[in-house]
Amino acid sequence: MQNKYLGITPPMGWNSWNTFTHAINEELIKETADAMVASGLKDAGYEYVVIDDCWSLRQRGQNGELVADPEKFPHGMKAVADYVHSKGLKFGMYSCDGTHTCAGYPGSFEHEFQDAATFASWGVDYLKYDNCYKPAHMDGEMLYKRMSLALRNCGRDILFSACNWGHDDVWSWIQGSGAQLFRSTGDIVDSWESIKNLALSQMNKTAYSGPFCHNDIDMLVVGMYGGSNDEYIGGKLGGCTDVEYRTHFSLWAIMNSPLMIGCDIRKMSEATKATLTNPDVIAINQDIECRGPYVVPGNDPAAIFSLVKPMSDGSLAIGMFNLGDKKAQVNLPFWDMGIPAAAGVGLEITDCWSHENEGRFTERYAASIEPHDCKLLRAKVSLG
Repeated sequence: MQNKYLGITPPMGWNSWNTFTHAINEELIKETADAMVASGLKDAGYEYVVIDDCWSLRQRGQNGELVADPEKFPHGMKAVADYVHSKGLKFGMYSCDGTHTCAGYPGSFEHEFQDAATFASWGVDYLKYDNCYKPAHMDGEMLYKRMSLALRNCGRDILFSACNWGHDDVWSWIQGSGAQLFRSTGDIVDSWESIKNLALSQMNKTAYSGPFCHNDIDMLVVGMYGGSNDEYIGGKLGGCTDVEYRTHFSLWAIMNSPLMIGCDIRKMSEATKATLTNPDVIAINQDIECRGPYVVPGNDPAAIFSLVKPMSDGSLAIGMFNLGDKKAQVNLPFWDMGIPAAAGVGLEITDCWSHENEGRFTERYAASIEPHDCKLLRAKVSLG
């Protein structure tokens, strides 16, 4: 690897699966790269354009190599990568640790070094590596270590996304595998219940994420509004409100999850764009230390809680969440953040969504929060 900082902070980009599933082609990827630049997403920090499953032929080539579907990608994958690179972006692809991908295309099992070399020759910068059709006698830990080693010796820096869904006790070995991020959950769908359940499933896992190895809570559904060509991802579910998408983005940001957009960014609403490009929220996610937040429970820990993340500049990022269905008072005693009342220390608080300075607070901060909503704050220590 040439870039010793590869994956130091959570990657940001776009992935084709949530909206388009199998319906991908060269034109879509080029238009998405164009939109990432024109919409301001690139300037906000998003850099990866990732093709998910269904990009290849059903059979390998005569030398055992992966072959891009010539109907979907008539100019080949290197031409697509070159186009993405010409926009100042990075190009990502997909494979699987099993004999087949989740959609039934050739997987990389026992072709790891060959496939890594192929991806490198195409100019790939990011590999999402799924967990379907894994041989029963193989454990995921070994297979992810195998592909990681292949990527690290392919002659090109390729960010490795280990998508193993939280199986095989991934938290106990993923740091040593060499992967820069790891999927710790099942698949997200475009519904509030999915967002809520995935977030709550990771409340006791935040300490396992850090620089160069990030806990991936799955791709974002912000801005989809039910607009997937797969009814089980979005069509039947109807999507979420803008408030729920904002809470979703806040949760993923403060929990250091990669920020991989799943909507059709060629048709983003202004509300979606405002959520995805908020610089104060992105700054929390991209803080160089990538410290996992700790939980300060509310009176209903399954729905009302705060997350507190120490930032590299000495400030605190604070997320106050009401995942319940009724308006709630969320209280945050400063004692729970290491600030004793007798110390005379306060917090100067700024709201990351309204960008308003709310002033100096001592001993506690409280907010009345609507259902499915949140407050995301940046708090600077004030010594009197």
